[in-house]
Amino acid sequence: MNGQQRHTEPVDVHLILRRESAGGPQVLLSRRAGRVYAAGLWHLPSGHLDGPYEDVVTALIREAREETGVVIDPADVRAAVSVHHRSPGGASRTGHFFEVRRWQGEPGIAEPDICDAMDWAPLTALPAPMVAYCRAGLDAYSNGARLAVHFQLPGDSIAFDPDADRLRLVPNVTGQAPGTRPDTSVVEFAERAVGRIAQWTDTSWTREESRVWRVHGAQGGTWYVKVHQNHRFHGREVRGLRTWAPELGAAAPRLVAADETLRAVVLTAVPGRPLHGAVLAPDRERAVFQRIGELARRIHQSSPPQPAPAGSGPAVDKADRHLAGARSHLLPGDEEFVRALVRQAEDLPPLEWVETHGDFQLRNILSTPDSADETDVGEIFVAVIDLERSEPGPAVRDLVRLSDAWAGRPDLFEAFLAGYGRSLTAAEESRLVIDAALDSVSGISYGVAHQEPELVERGRRTLTRLRAEHCAVLSPTGDTT
Repeated sequence: MNGQQRHTEPVDVHLILRRESAGGPQVLLSRRAGRVYAAGLWHLPSGHLDGPYEDVVTALIREAREETGVVIDPADVRAAVSVHHRSPGGASRTGHFFEVRRWQGEPGIAEPDICDAMDWAPLTALPAPMVAYCRAGLDAYSNGARLAVHFQLPGDSIAFDPDADRLRLVPNVTGQAPGTRPDTSVVEFAERAVGRIAQWTDTSWTREESRVWRVHGAQGGTWYVKVHQNHRFHGREVRGLRTWAPELGAAAPRLVAADETLRAVVLTAVPGRPLHGAVLAPDRERAVFQRIGELARRIHQSSPPQPAPAGSGPAVDKADRHLAGARSHLLPGDEEFVRALVRQAEDLPPLEWVETHGDFQLRNILSTPDSADETDVGEIFVAVIDLERSEPGPAVRDLVRLSDAWAGRPDLFEAFLAGYGRSLTAAEESRLVIDAALDSVSGISYGVAHQEPELVERGRRTLTRLRAEHCAVLSPTGDTT
């Protein structure tokens, strides 16, 4: 002790009343109403301890009876997860979430002055708007965590915002991150598709909220199981897998099964290793980039091009918000450069829309074989994975993040174009600069908000490169002004 007052904070209890349905597990939610905190938002039945002589299990049973009318036997209470939470206003508290699967009585609104709705919701498709604190506890529970930290920042919304998700799962005593195996409903879905699974290996990207596992069947075979972070990503990936991905044959995963309720897919395994971070001899690099160009061409030509929808230009409407979030990490002149590009985008002619991957970068492109002395382009295989951002758009959409890979290496860009089969038009070159700059600012803003210094540095590096390459803003025809 340093002589200062001890830190104290409230203790909450939260009821995860769970039932199984044909569509998967459901949890009981109530909507707060009246003159209470977070009125209008969905939340679990919950409350505070009455005093120092009430334990958390007793408090849970009391709150359940008071709010929902159900009667719970203490023997049916299961510890789920504890969350250390800080609200946007700065007050902190500790919440203990408990799972209950057996009870007496039919849940109903028992306190109409503070609750105006009560319903069962799919655990994998929680409603909005929901209290961010409650959503953090349910997400931690779904991931198998036992302890989580959810410290919100000043200015954050009380309601859950996926762009400002502060949930941090704490590893268990084995040192392993929670969630190495998905929820039971996902396991059952995957095993219905491929048979009993003997091994699950979490291969998720560190910064992504979508979860991916490599699974090995008890009778042999390897697949990937993916649970998307939202229904939009799920819909995009399933659509891509059913439309243009089959045109690529072995160069893209094949969809084995999909479940919209779970936001889950089972995919075939694609051979190769991600090219991100790979060190290749220059001749082999050029050969690989020629193959990447061929792969992009096959994606973009998988269906006839269509006229761009009205108002489908660069995403300039988000520029102000992203600039505000990135401003503290921008270099002098960066914001002026981006705003000049935004002004130019207003007069940019529309580009035809084609099928695009949407996140076409080296980490999502696999290559095999990986022998450093193999330079024959005919012997090099490349494939693409991760289609959750796939949707129609201008072809240059797929060059925005890939262009970082050939920065300072015009020979790699030339190799890509050789495989792509054509050069970019002047309008495409202008659009590429604009979209790359906007993507960089978006990445910086996201990195600042989520404490991801790598994203911030990558965005700053790309902006510096763009400014060096395009010190004069390009006109819509590609001429400098």
